[in-house]
Amino acid sequence: MDIATRVYNHKWKIDPIVRSLIDTDFYKLLMCQSVFRNRPDTDVTFSLINRSTHIPLADLIDEGELREQLDHIRSLRLSRGESTWLRGNTFYGKRQMFRPDFMEWFEGLQLPPYHLERKGDQYELTFEGKWHEVMLWEIPALAVLMELRSRAVINDMRRFELQVLYARAMTRVWEKIERLRGIQGLSIADFGTRRRHSFLWQDWCVQAMMEGLGSSFTGTSNCLIAMRREVEAIGTNAHELPMVYSALAKDDTALAQAPYDVLSDWHDEHEGNLRIILPDTYGTKGFLDHAPDWLAGWTGIRIDSGDPASGAEVAINWWNERGEDPKTKRVIFSDGLDVHKIAELHKQFAGRVNVSFGWGTLLTNDFRGLVPDDGLAPFSLVCKAVSANGNPTVKLSDNPEKAMGPKDQIERYKRVFGVGKQEAIEVVV
Repeated sequence: MDIATRVYNHKWKIDPIVRSLIDTDFYKLLMCQSVFRNRPDTDVTFSLINRSTHIPLADLIDEGELREQLDHIRSLRLSRGESTWLRGNTFYGKRQMFRPDFMEWFEGLQLPPYHLERKGDQYELTFEGKWHEVMLWEIPALAVLMELRSRAVINDMRRFELQVLYARAMTRVWEKIERLRGIQGLSIADFGTRRRHSFLWQDWCVQAMMEGLGSSFTGTSNCLIAMRREVEAIGTNAHELPMVYSALAKDDTALAQAPYDVLSDWHDEHEGNLRIILPDTYGTKGFLDHAPDWLAGWTGIRIDSGDPASGAEVAINWWNERGEDPKTKRVIFSDGLDVHKIAELHKQFAGRVNVSFGWGTLLTNDFRGLVPDDGLAPFSLVCKAVSANGNPTVKLSDNPEKAMGPKDQIERYKRVFGVGKQEAIEVVV
């Protein structure tokens, strides 16, 4: 594929950034089915949050073009081929992962309306409605904003400039892959949908990983690319579930129990490699200290904030204390990874646990230093559930720089979950 030419020809009125309702992360669909089953009447608001406020999205991205892309997403419906793939494919060794009632609903889904307003040099973008409907806006909304920003930066480049830009970026990705080849027993997947440079670029990166890493490349979080390239769709669950369950808690006792209620519902639906704990929403150590014994029998843990090595050590100690053999458990690292960190963590933990990596932004959006003023450097953009049934959501994280929610509620959650002093780590992506 000549990506430079495809990019150069982005001249017609709307070149759709999101081409399909399954151009999203696999864990979104798994969580959506869980919400559809367990909390179908919950009203949730999602909101765009640009943590990198130095990036003036409203100055870079034309509002009319943004609306065109968002309106196009609302016109999408699940195709017959996509429905057949979801209904009939084997995911994580299980056929019919998605239940018939969920699929019937999904096949008729139109994403609900959005609210877009300019506030200074940023956009306020929100989605309101039933949880299982509005949650599916998160990934495509982020993908649209990230790609429109990329297009704005390279808009005035000519064909040869673009060819050189993408040649340099391709070389960078391939050099990373060559470095990863030297890691014995590597297990790595693409987690880069939400902050990718573009759809075409993510698709190219997945193909490069397939060719360059062979069986060490375990799949992609992107369902559309997984279907087209015939690789595994990878993903489990995210912070969204405990954030909303916690916002629905009626008192402090129910709040303390909410993160475990999430996993109890998940336990009823999934087994094997889908039983992965994401413990850091309100602090990893406190979560594990108070976890019920049955959670120790789960397959593994995903480390997504704070110092990754420290988080893995906490998990290993916890399994040992609960009489579980860490060598039989899986630890998935997924926060801000690049090649040097992947190599370092693999060296430290291989043989002690089953080590896996979800490689995101610095796989699918590493154009650092390739254009003037570093205009294509990745930045931290998220779309989070900010309220549920009128109650604010809170995330504490193992990194206080990722905390979100009203200050009084953050303090309440810290008290309830026993979160003490935390080490701040710069959030780059």
